[in-house]
Formats: sequence, structure tokens, C-alpha cells
Amino acid sequence: MNPPGLGAGGGRRHLRMMFSHVSKLAAAVAVVVLVAGCSVVGMRQGTETPSYEVAATLAGGVEIRRYGARLAAETAVAAEPGARDRAFRRLADYIFGANRAERKIAMTTPVATAAEPPGAGERLPAPVATSARGGELVMRFFLPRDLDRASAPAPRDSRVRLVEVPAETLAVLRFSGRPSDARVSDETDALLTTLADADIEPQGPPAAFFYDPPWTLPPLRRNEVAVPVASRD
Repeated sequence: MNPPGLGAGGGRRHLRMMFSHVSKLAAAVAVVVLVAGCSVVGMRQGTETPSYEVAATLAGGVEIRRYGARLAAETAVAAEPGARDRAFRRLADYIFGANRAERKIAMTTPVATAAEPPGAGERLPAPVATSARGGELVMRFFLPRDLDRASAPAPRDSRVRLVEVPAETLAVLRFSGRPSDARVSDETDALLTTLADADIEPQGPPAAFFYDPPWTLPPLRRNEVAVPVASRD
């Protein structure tokens, strides 16, 4: 029986349209499942993360890590509502081809934000992405380790610049779950308490590192808070 109000030809067209919509929906669901499946185990899968050496492990799983020098793309925007989104889009444009070589650059993880603005003369911890500086928000995307000053494509946008970030020693505390502002604050407090108990003085502002996209299952997410410390040789 044809659907009400449709003849034989109309019924066949109706069924074809229904089949087309179902097929497109199934394809869309398959793509979402595939992407989510890859992301559930981490955006880190197939995505470069910074190499480091663990120099020591403190109470509560806090690690003292040595990171090597990195190259980063950096931009600054006015520190006002929406600043992080604008900075992120500007840097994303650069790595997605808005550069003089029109070359796409692989994104690395983590994406990181400074928990507090640095004081005068303090350096951003590596691999930090954002911090306040003289009324501005500064964000960095760290570039793949196979790029250097000579091989990294020059930005087309004059507001984006390439910077060399020196080697850094960080105290890092890893945690899972949703990295809400409150959770990041609590984990940062725990990190700073552990350092104080170990008589280790922070050398700069704390930062938060995020490795996974928002749809990753919270128990499988990798988040970290970090603070620069003196090198432990």
C-alpha cells in the first residue's frame, strides 16, 4: 500500500527519499562513531605530544619533568571576553594553511592555558599556551618537533609570530575527568601543596594542559596542571 495521498510513482519516490535520508543518517552516525572512537582513547592517538624526562616523582604522583626547547606560534589579543577563542582561531588558521607556504601543519597536544598571569619578568612555562601580559592574552601553539626556524612556514598574519621556547623543568600533576575551572583550581592547589611540603619553590605561574577533545569520555581524559620549578640536576 502506498502512503496516503501518493500514487504508485509517488510512493516509489517517497520510499527512495526515505532510503536516502536513512542512508545519509547512517553515514553521519558512522563518521561520528569513528571520530568519537578515535578520540575516546585520546586525541593523542596519532597526535604528537612533547617528549620529556621524569627527573623525580613526589607524593600524590607529582612528576618533575624536563622538557626540551620547543618552537611555537604565538599571538596576543586584548584580554577581554572571547579573547581565548579569537587567539585560538588565529593560530588555528596558521596551522591549517594560512601561512606563506600555504602548508598545513600537524597539531600537537596538549593545548594549554595559564591558570594565572605571570608576574613581571616571569617566563611562560613550556608547553604553555595562554597567559596575560600587559592587558593582553598571549596564546601559543607548539609546533611539531621536526620543524625549526628555517623549516617552519612564516605566518601570513602579522599578529602571529614564531618564538623559540627554552628548555624548562616543570612539576606536573595529572588528573582525569572534566577539567572545569573549579577542578583545575583544586588540582593546582594540590600541586602547590605537594611542592611546599617538598620545599620546592615554584619559578613561575601555574598552567593547565588539556590533551583531549570535549567528547572524550571523562574517565579517559588526560588533563594536567603544571608549574615551573628549578632544574634538579
